[in-house]
Amino acid sequence: MRRFLPSRVGSWRIGVVSILALVCLTWSSLRAQNAPDAPIPETVRYNRDIRPILSDKCFKCHGPSATGRRANMRLDDEAAAKAKVIVPGDPEHSLVIQRISSTDTRRRMPRQGEALSERDVKILTRWIEQGAKYEPWWSFAAPVRAELPKVKDASWPKNEIDYFILDRLEKEGLRPSPEADRITIIRRVTLDLTGLPPTPAEVDAFLADKSPDAYEKVVDRLLASPHYGERMAATWMAVARFADTLGYQADYARDMHRWRDWVIGAYNRNLPFDQFTTEQLAGDLLPNATQDQITATGFNRLHRMMAETGSNPDEYWVENVLDRTTTMGTAWLGLTLGCARCHDHKYDPIAQKEVYQFYSFFNNSAESGVGLKGGNAPPVIAAPTPEQQARLKELEDKVKAAEGQVAEFRPEIEKAQRAWEQSLEDGNPVVGAMSDSLVAYFPLSSEAESRFDGKRFVEGGTINRLGPKNAFTMAAWIEPDAPSGPILTRTSMNAKQRGYQFMLKDGKLQLNLATGYWMDEAIHVETKEPVALSGRHHVAATYDGSYQVWGVRVYVDGKPVPLNLLFNAIGYPSLELPADPLRIGAGGSPERFRGSISDVRLYDVPLSPGEIAALAEPTTIAEITAIDPTQRTKAQADKIDAYFLENQAIGLVDRVRRIGRQNQQRRPQRETTKVTLERSLAAVTDARREKEAFEDTLPTVMVMQELPEPRQAHILIRGNWDTPGEKVDPGTPSWLPPMPAGAPRNRLGLAQWLMDPSNPLTARVVVNRYWEKYFGTGLVKSTDNFGSQGDQPSHPKLLDWLATEYPRVNWDVKGMQKLIVTSATYRQTSRVTPELLERDPDNRWLARASRFRLPGEMVRDQALAIAGLLSPTIGGPSVKPYQPEGLWDVTRDTYDPGHGEDLYRRSLYTYWKRAVAPPSLAMFDVAERDNPAVVHNRTNTPLQALALMNDVTYLEAARMFAERMLTEGGTTDQDRIAYAFRLATAREPNETQSNVLLEELRAFRERYRTDEEAALKVLSQGEHPRDETLDVSELAAHAVVASLILNLDQVVTKE
Repeated sequence: MRRFLPSRVGSWRIGVVSILALVCLTWSSLRAQNAPDAPIPETVRYNRDIRPILSDKCFKCHGPSATGRRANMRLDDEAAAKAKVIVPGDPEHSLVIQRISSTDTRRRMPRQGEALSERDVKILTRWIEQGAKYEPWWSFAAPVRAELPKVKDASWPKNEIDYFILDRLEKEGLRPSPEADRITIIRRVTLDLTGLPPTPAEVDAFLADKSPDAYEKVVDRLLASPHYGERMAATWMAVARFADTLGYQADYARDMHRWRDWVIGAYNRNLPFDQFTTEQLAGDLLPNATQDQITATGFNRLHRMMAETGSNPDEYWVENVLDRTTTMGTAWLGLTLGCARCHDHKYDPIAQKEVYQFYSFFNNSAESGVGLKGGNAPPVIAAPTPEQQARLKELEDKVKAAEGQVAEFRPEIEKAQRAWEQSLEDGNPVVGAMSDSLVAYFPLSSEAESRFDGKRFVEGGTINRLGPKNAFTMAAWIEPDAPSGPILTRTSMNAKQRGYQFMLKDGKLQLNLATGYWMDEAIHVETKEPVALSGRHHVAATYDGSYQVWGVRVYVDGKPVPLNLLFNAIGYPSLELPADPLRIGAGGSPERFRGSISDVRLYDVPLSPGEIAALAEPTTIAEITAIDPTQRTKAQADKIDAYFLENQAIGLVDRVRRIGRQNQQRRPQRETTKVTLERSLAAVTDARREKEAFEDTLPTVMVMQELPEPRQAHILIRGNWDTPGEKVDPGTPSWLPPMPAGAPRNRLGLAQWLMDPSNPLTARVVVNRYWEKYFGTGLVKSTDNFGSQGDQPSHPKLLDWLATEYPRVNWDVKGMQKLIVTSATYRQTSRVTPELLERDPDNRWLARASRFRLPGEMVRDQALAIAGLLSPTIGGPSVKPYQPEGLWDVTRDTYDPGHGEDLYRRSLYTYWKRAVAPPSLAMFDVAERDNPAVVHNRTNTPLQALALMNDVTYLEAARMFAERMLTEGGTTDQDRIAYAFRLATAREPNETQSNVLLEELRAFRERYRTDEEAALKVLSQGEHPRDETLDVSELAAHAVVASLILNLDQVVTKE
């Protein structure tokens, strides 16, 4: 559709000349700070002045990393530097000064890259003159809780934060800015805490509340809102690299929305941050771990996952574990651990070995290195919603009630079974077990039927309930004459193709399951020990339908046997089961079985070890009856009990019960109902199947699960997955505090170490991210790097005070947010004066509030909220709102937009495809999800304005916004303009703003009155139906003005 942009946008918008002046002033200020003739600090400090120079110019060759170190010389280590190149107090005889100031290019350092500036040389010289005092990097030392500074204006601070801010401002000769007006502050804090704009009613209530704690009540209300959890979760999802697809080229789908729901719930119920950390890193290792705690460990499974043809599981196992390691380093430590994958860190004291000690914590998960082609890769758990849990409880109760009804027959069953056993004639009746799950049975009881001569085989038809995508049990008695041959298959007759194959291969049992191609999407396992060729053996294989090798078991003579893994890369079926029938004695190769096969059984459930043992019990029913019941083995008892219940009991046991009921007049009435065992057993079967069918619909989440035996980790030489070096065990860096006493050497112990108050990094890193969320920049500007290549804090004492306060208040997340947003620092106006712009262009001293564009998610959510379209639903699966056609073609996939409410959910629920990020969010700088994102970039581009004016989401929002103007905004144009402006900005327009908008409304009204076709084009965008009771030209004109308002700088900006 053609979009008409109004030509007059109002004098309140910043002009081009003003923008250029602002840029020039900012650039000149920055240039002045770094000019070659800028003054040298009177007292040179190592961390502030020297380390940045050395880190930038010298550490690559003379830093912490031994790899590539030149001349065996270190400048990061005080003792090593002073032993070779630095003479404290004597720069003239210090080799480092001689080399960096040399005019001989052959001697001057650094040899590569630009030489040090004259100013840098002067700073290094003065530092050596003053004794060349080194300092530990600030973030690696424990935070020290400072006393609140004494300030001159004791009336300004509202809480502890303000003392530290005001102390810095007073030292710089600056004053804080005035407090923002009430309308600005309620819009600011509502957007910050919920990600949504305040409603007019909420603004009015706040303006009317004259109590001293009116603002605090607003903050408490917002923290109690369920939308607070959504706002916090959106930020954490970027840290956790949440996406709805696996990534890489094919970018297959998966579903982790129940982890997202857990995060939202954790924030809303104010789960302390130490528990928030522990449950995500190691919830499965907690004593008596709950479903929620195990669901939380999905955090560790959110990385990219390879599932493409030919992928090596071992290679991508390493990539997955390293991803978890580096994500932990970014999220909690603020360190770039990935820089030490191949060698020691070039700038920080992170040894390569220490990275692989961290790696070792995550190296023990019971999973494959590759994902599935469409779905969640095990280990997974069912993660029902509360509503689904309630329904599941109803079905479980229904099963218990049905089983209880059968249990009431137990006396009669036992009595009838004793009588039956006494009357049983000698013989070998067919054993029936688990008949409700038995999908195929081939007795092959005669000699002729059971013999296979290497040519003969039996076809058993197509059994669609059995295959690699379903749980099953295969069982048979075999007496092989040759070491190789198929036992039971459903695959191509003579070639290894998709399907399944249970066979002997060189004397060992093999189970092969292929959902696609034989050596691509398959599991192949074999027994470690061969089956004896002499004698008769019962063999069985079970599979739990999990698409994982851990779900496979093989039994010989009723006992599980150890397996060798031959191949493990199964995926969800990309192809249907083959058209070939079930075969006994043939399939999958030219070989045929030689020997005897009998009593072949197939079930659509994985039988338990006890049930397998009963099947494998060689004693006949007649022989068991001759054994005193007290002397029977469990397998013998299970075998005869199962046989009797399924084959004899129904015909022998019958009861008549009288059920007393009361009619509506409460008079007792007797009614005779015949309740038979047959009906009761059928009720159990039906109830179980109903429960199983419901369980199949439940959402799942990928989680962590430890292997029974620890998996050994190694340093990977040059970071290569296939070049293991020295063995390493779980551990933490030597230059940081040790793990707490008694902490286990697993992920749970790692979480305890991270959250221990002695850890100098975690609390600083986390509160710094909170600060960035509210002020646009953290106290440490390099939010993603607290190492020596990062920035120093603008307010180190404040950062340390917050970092010590957080654990002191038991990691109260909501409490920390409230502390920040109730500070006088947060409540300042964002208006900038020429003096502040000159003195502090980046607002690092915080003499004013920060003003910046809203994050991409909030731009969209705000538009939907203003339009009255936004769905209030919390949680649930990801949805697919409007998106331009064809963007998914790159992955040979098709984007099918949702409908109804799905189009209007909050942006954190938008389906995130890693290969093609949602365009409406990506163009507003929402971070990609391949890696943890803790830095939030902000740009202002013409493309963003074009999206706000032309994207169907915003056109539809403008139309619905216009309907609100016409139906809720009053009867006059001026009233409607004022109402719309207030919905979008929380304030009334001034006279100039109102006049410009009125002029635009009148101009477009005239246009559309004479061009209904153009008006209908304006109103045709989006699925939501148009209010056809409204005049077309009026609605179209108001929609254009609504679009203009949604595109205003002050609407998409937090002031």
